[in-house]
Amino acid sequence: MRTRRIVICGGGTGGHTFPALAVARKLRQALPGVSLAFIGTKRRLESEIMSRAGEEFHPLPISGIRGRGWGAVPSVLRIPRAFLEAFRLLRTLRPDLVIGVGGYSSGPVVLLASFLGTPTLLMEQNVRPGLTNRLLLPFVRRAVAPFKRTLSDLRGKGVFLGNPVREEFEALSPRTSDGKLNLLVFGGSQGSHFLNEVMTGALPHLAPMKSRLVIRHQTGETDEARVRDVYGRSGFEGVEVSAFIVDMVSAFGGADLVLCRSGATTVAELIAARRPAILVPFARAAGGHQAENARELERAGAAEVWSERILTPEKLAERILFFAGRPDRLRIMARNLETLGTKNAAGRIAELCLDIMDGRT
Repeated sequence: MRTRRIVICGGGTGGHTFPALAVARKLRQALPGVSLAFIGTKRRLESEIMSRAGEEFHPLPISGIRGRGWGAVPSVLRIPRAFLEAFRLLRTLRPDLVIGVGGYSSGPVVLLASFLGTPTLLMEQNVRPGLTNRLLLPFVRRAVAPFKRTLSDLRGKGVFLGNPVREEFEALSPRTSDGKLNLLVFGGSQGSHFLNEVMTGALPHLAPMKSRLVIRHQTGETDEARVRDVYGRSGFEGVEVSAFIVDMVSAFGGADLVLCRSGATTVAELIAARRPAILVPFARAAGGHQAENARELERAGAAEVWSERILTPEKLAERILFFAGRPDRLRIMARNLETLGTKNAAGRIAELCLDIMDGRT
């Protein structure tokens, strides 16, 4: 029997790449000897993540178009080359299944795979499907829904299995209060200048409780040195500041409260780890996805949501002080997160992949 081959395509951000890697791990467990290849973009972050994971990775000459105005012209001109390269890769790799995880780079691969008769599957991470996945729906066998609310947008092809994350997040133990508030601050894989600014601006208002506040802050490369300097000058010498946190599982494990954006993977990790959060959706996220994701947690009583327009350093300090004095409130929010989770989403998606390849669905 020949080796099964699966192509996983899409990406551009960690929000697409990490779920793909989580499913790849489960596919290898379910189908020993499977050959996996990833097709994505030429963004450095994506290449670095794939290199650390030791995966076969093929970047396409493609970039985003939506919301870029005249800046999208070079991206449009690259589309024909991206289709030609995607066709070449599919003819070379000859996959038994193509999985699109969202993002513009999945478009040419999933579309061409469908035309070539290869079974296809979409993985949606947001509450509301992104543009690429909406356009690809007519050409795929099934589409994985991260939330029950997403099913209505998937035109009868949706299967509610949840958002895949590394299983280590699900294995984290509930936090027990030690009299301090352990705060994790991060703005996605590339950091957030807005969160960096509002958090450092809140420090003077948090000074009275700095002995009871333990902060770990991922800044992104651009702001790292400046943010570290502000903490030091504000008397918060023990803060752990880094451009990128490689071991995010441990960072979540040590957190009582998370201040972050509401990208799909971040939300999925919060749900799996059962960590309460103050969510600040990225205001310019395509399609308003982050705001939709954040509201899903807010409706469940599992997070507070603040817009960039409203959240000031003073208001952020007020909310941090509020939660620092109410560990019971944090425990309730953590329990509420359990109502949104689906156990072993990556494993269940891997089982669906086998069913599609074997013609059972």
